[in-house]
Parts: sequence; C-alpha cells; structure tokens
Amino acid sequence: MLAINHEALAPSALHAALLEARRATDSLFDIVRADSLYERPIPERHRIIFYVGHLEAFDRNLLKGRLFSLPDSFPDLDRLFAFGIDPVGGGLPTDQPSDWPPLERVRQYVRQVRDELDEGLALVGENPRAGAEFSSALLLNVAIEHRLMHAETLAYMLHRLPYDRKNAPVKVASLSTVPVHPAMMEIPGGLAALGLPQNGDTFGWDNEYQKHAVEVPAFTIDRYKTTNAEYLEFINAGGYERRELWSAADWTWKESNRISHPAFWEKHGDSAEWFWKGMFAPIPLPLDWPVYVSHAEASAYARWVGKSLPTEAQWQRAAYGSTDGLAYRYPWGGQSLDASRGNFDFANWDPVSVAAHPAGASAFRVEDILGNGWEWTSSIFAPFEGFKPFPFYPGYSADFFDGKHYVIKGASARTAACMLRPSFRNWFQPHYQYVYAGFRCVSNPLA
Repeated sequence: MLAINHEALAPSALHAALLEARRATDSLFDIVRADSLYERPIPERHRIIFYVGHLEAFDRNLLKGRLFSLPDSFPDLDRLFAFGIDPVGGGLPTDQPSDWPPLERVRQYVRQVRDELDEGLALVGENPRAGAEFSSALLLNVAIEHRLMHAETLAYMLHRLPYDRKNAPVKVASLSTVPVHPAMMEIPGGLAALGLPQNGDTFGWDNEYQKHAVEVPAFTIDRYKTTNAEYLEFINAGGYERRELWSAADWTWKESNRISHPAFWEKHGDSAEWFWKGMFAPIPLPLDWPVYVSHAEASAYARWVGKSLPTEAQWQRAAYGSTDGLAYRYPWGGQSLDASRGNFDFANWDPVSVAAHPAGASAFRVEDILGNGWEWTSSIFAPFEGFKPFPFYPGYSADFFDGKHYVIKGASARTAACMLRPSFRNWFQPHYQYVYAGFRCVSNPLA
C-alpha cells in the first residue's frame, strides 16, 4: 500500500517516496518471466522491455539540468526510452524484439541512472537549489506520479500476458459474493467543483488547472457501476449485433476487429460459460464485479437501457457534491483514506463486488465511486480555461486535446493513493478495451 500524501513533503521525504514507487514498479517486472520481457501484450503499446528502461529515462530527462547536472552516460538509451506511444487511427508499432538492446544493458542503464539520481537527490535534500525555475517538490511529484501511473499501465498490460509467462504470487485472493441491489440515485441540481487552484498546496498535473465550478441540473445516476451480470443481459439480447446502438465509428471499429464481448471475458473451448480473464488465472465470471469495457461498448449499453454516460461534471457532482456545502478530499466526506472505503491503492489484482464497500459511498449514496475501476464519461478530454502546459512536459496533456480521447474518472484497484484526489483526470481513446475502466449510467434531467 502506498497510502501517502506526497504533496507537502520535503525533498528528502519525496526522495523516499520515489524509492517506494520504484519498489512498486520493480515488483511488477518481477512478475514477468525473464524470457518474456520482449513480449508486446497489447498491440497499441511498446514491448515490456521499453518500460524497464523508460521509467529511469523519464526521471533522468526530467531532473537533469533542472535539479542537478548529470553526465551523458547513455545518450542513446536516454532517447530510446524517452517516450511512450498512443497510436491514433489504427497505426500500430512494427518493431521486433531484436530492435531493442539486450536485457543486461537495459538493467545496467537502470542501475547507473538510479545511482546518479540518488546521489543528486541526496544533495538536493541537504541544499535546496536557489533560484531554480521549478521547485524540487514539483519535479519529484511529477516523477513519482508518472512512475505510479505506469505501475497501473503495466498491470493492465500484464493482464494480457499469457499465464505461463508470469510468476504468480504464492497466494491469490479468494472470491466472495456480495448482494447487489441496483437503483438510480437522485442528484439534486447544484455546483460541481472541478480542477485545482493555481497557487494551492496540492500537486496536480497541468490539465487539472484552473479550479472552477459548473452548474449541473438535477439528474439520476446508477447506484453502482454496471456489473458483469447486467452487461451479460446486453450481450444475450444481441447488443453487439444491433447497429442502432452504436455510432458509425464505433460500429466500424467493432466489425473490423470482430469485437463481440468485453476484452476481460473469455470462453474455453466449446463451453458456453464465460470466464473473467484474471491476472493469474481464469475465474468463472463474477456477476457482481464491474464490467470493464471500452467507451464504445459502454455507450452502446447505455443506449440499450435508454440512458447515457455521465458528463465529467455530472460524475464529479455525484462523487464529491455534498449536502452541507463543504468540500471534502474523498467522496465519503472526510480527509482520511482507509481500505474499508474502496478497492484502490494496489489493494487487489482484480475487481471486487460493486457492493463490497458501502462505507465509500458519496453524500448522495452513490457507491463504488472511487476505486474498483475507472469510469467512462461522455466528456471529450479538453483543457480547462486558463490551461498552461508544464514547460518541462508540454505534451503530457496537450498532445491529447485532439477530440479523440474521453475523460475517465475515479480509480482502479491499481491506482496509487496519491492520485485519489478529486481533480485528477485520466483519458483514453474510445476503442481502447484494456484499461481497468467500467461505467455507470445517468438519466437526464429530472422533471
């Protein structure tokens, strides 16, 4: 568990948090058999070996020259591992395993970069650099959260890796079923608070600024995320064959890729039974777990039930709107985080029942709203008014303000605690099936 608030820590404490984040990502690479590190579990992403080097390359490229000077020990690897990919329009990477450096050279790079960074960070902790353009706290928070984001990305990538290429833990969590009682919860009209104040004490990424309020008319929203049981009804009713439920682009994607069910579902042989593709073993489909699907699939289901996906502002109001007018860090009304509130902060490898954490309900009694799976919204990822890109990472958000990515909110079981803040925004393309993302529906508006 990484239940730590990094925002107001001194450089030495942030360095310690970075070391902890390294341990989290190292443990993920340990899951992969050494002979499988050059595999590409998801067609749209780099091979696993890229991420072994990328995390150190990012930290080095970020901190070099801004916090301290570093020698140019591996300039070719600094460039090779600098950037990830998010292909739009169907273009997929075509590199081969032989195009990447040998594993031992990559590991040597990681070791040397860490040694150089740790030496520099120890000195920064003792003697903060005067007159620096960016504070060490800002840059270290960026390094920590970037790494922890990749801890989640790596987890859902490894979910796609065949079981025989992974080292399973000695003990995998057992299943339990919790009764689910679906309902629509009424959300009164009012303000949804989005974003962060520019000069506040809380760290945020560039797309989280500026803080503003949006007036949201009254609406109703599902008490829980849509479950596997509910989505199974959609499949059994022929939802994937009904053209009228899909936009033109989504239908073309579905047909051209022969998509007929969620990517986390599978059948074995001639069996009619569905299984959940668990991280370490298939599981008979847990009907009370949230379904994980693409935005396209979520939208088709919402049309089928005569509802829609919430806007970012609607989701924010349902999750963080209060009945007493106060602002809280967490939906349940308070500033503290504990495991009884939800499935987050690396608590599990897979989801749990949508009804497993009633203590995490929002003020409007919307449950499972933080953790257990991100939630798709109908909002295109776009800048807030006053947006300014980070000068040291200008493409982090701006490269994706292309009208082709949708906002997802909340968190999954593999989202670190430091990113469970109300203002945090995530985003993906509508046809990306692999992320730990589900959804819930809304009806608009109340009469």
